[in-house]
Amino acid sequence: MKKKERYEKVINWFQENVPVAETELHYNDPFELLIAVILSAQCTDKRVNMITPALYHDFPTPEALAASSPEVIFEYIRSVSYPNNKAKHLVGMAQMLVKDFNSKVPDTLEELIKLPGVGRKTANVIQSVVFNKAAMAVDTHVFRVSHRIGLVDDTHTTPFSVEKELVKYIPKKLIPIAHHWLILHGRYICQARTPKCDNCGLQLMCKYFQEAKITVSYTHLTLPTILRV
Repeated sequence: MKKKERYEKVINWFQENVPVAETELHYNDPFELLIAVILSAQCTDKRVNMITPALYHDFPTPEALAASSPEVIFEYIRSVSYPNNKAKHLVGMAQMLVKDFNSKVPDTLEELIKLPGVGRKTANVIQSVVFNKAAMAVDTHVFRVSHRIGLVDDTHTTPFSVEKELVKYIPKKLIPIAHHWLILHGRYICQARTPKCDNCGLQLMCKYFQEAKITVSYTHLTLPTILRV
């Protein structure tokens, strides 16, 4: 199957079967989402959603968070991964929002990545989810699923190279939702250790499944059958 055809089939399947796909992080405004996405680095959305209500309540604005300290914020987020660094990032991010961005979350990649704790992936999430821009955030799920399905090949070894390949083939208007399609598919179906291929609707267009099926078929051949080939 040629790459363009694979993309078309995969996109069509998602459009028909997953017409609604959105972030599972809980938030009410761009500032809260920025907090949640920073916290979600190498941490589950479920865990983040458990701790953000108190954080949102006590620090509802950039000014409130900027006036706090990493030591105080640490107590709110101690159950997430890397709480010390994230506490510093959150306070630093809020201080920069107040100082440089009039307490508003910026909408460009160049401005977002200036914020402490915000890399390209986080910036793309904000651009996509908040501002509906054609930005493809590549996390571990997107990276894995893209390779398994065959949307990208093994030469794409970095999140950035995967991002560039995906945006080359996915229609611009679908990039925001395509990001969530791939994340959710990786989270619940195409899991890292035990992909649930039997429950996957992408079998016919999935490179990983087709290759695995061929391997299984070959290993089940009897010795006489192999010798006759």
